[in-house]
Amino acid sequence: MRSLALALAATITLTAGPLTAVTAAAQTTMRLHTLVQSPHPYNDMAEYMAAEIAERSGGEIQIEIFPAASLGNDPAVIGEMALGTIDLIVSSTNNAEGSVPALAAFSLPYLFTGIDDFMERAGPGTEIEAHFRERFTESGSGMHLLALNASGTRNFSTARGPVEEVADISGTRMRVPPSPLMVKTWEALGTVPVTVAWAELYAAVQTGVAESLESSIPGYLGSKLYEVAPNLALTEHTLLASHISISEVTWNRLSEAEQAMFEEVAAEATMLGARMGVQYDEELVMELENEHGVTVTRPDIAEFAAAVDPILDELAAEMGVEAELELIRGGG
Repeated sequence: MRSLALALAATITLTAGPLTAVTAAAQTTMRLHTLVQSPHPYNDMAEYMAAEIAERSGGEIQIEIFPAASLGNDPAVIGEMALGTIDLIVSSTNNAEGSVPALAAFSLPYLFTGIDDFMERAGPGTEIEAHFRERFTESGSGMHLLALNASGTRNFSTARGPVEEVADISGTRMRVPPSPLMVKTWEALGTVPVTVAWAELYAAVQTGVAESLESSIPGYLGSKLYEVAPNLALTEHTLLASHISISEVTWNRLSEAEQAMFEEVAAEATMLGARMGVQYDEELVMELENEHGVTVTRPDIAEFAAAVDPILDELAAEMGVEAELELIRGGG
């Protein structure tokens, strides 16, 4: 695979508006949406695709990247993709669950042992990826799945003290979003879930309404939650599963050779995104420890996984993803 530096050789600058890989005059220009600002694996993947598609098409296909939700939030963008007015998306699977319900399976805890395990079992060329590609088609979402990946982890943090084992979080008032899945998951781990909006979370922990929370590491750092919950436990209870998808309208306009090119480039981009997700998490954990005084622990993940395993079938049934859970358990 080409290095990220080579992939970015087509001059790219991230802004709140369009980002363009500059090559020869293109016959086709596509619009690609991401929800996030850089640095972020989603934008790394988008940049790789823009540069590689431009190069491999001989400049005939250009991709303009619109980061930071400049085209709207994911549900609205997915609606536009069904019309063919937005061509590509790189984003989280949970934001697409409303359009492709089977993706809810990736919100279940401890399905994978880490990013490498996800990529081996659900990444390019796997049975799991093929299954979800069919689910995209059946959903009527107007999207064709190009590739799946995992590009980070979600972890536990608290104001109470360092966490080494499940017993250390017993009885803590645990912030969860308004999700029955999240409530049942954290009840199984012995916490007392309380529903708090993300925008109100800092104040809720500061005032004791909540004592603990779970989040991505970039989210924990970016919202300065380490100031009120300075104990970070790397529980890695779920991965930041993401998808690269293309509008079916756009897909059907491509030749078979172009379709194969897009799938090949997307597969390479997901591998890059997985590597960058690991790198960003590692770098941010070091920053939290060294610059912000956060106490970081690495509890036995197997103990946490064992605590929630008895409810996975129940949760999968409630979400209608029993087939997906069975497939993932089978190894993909």
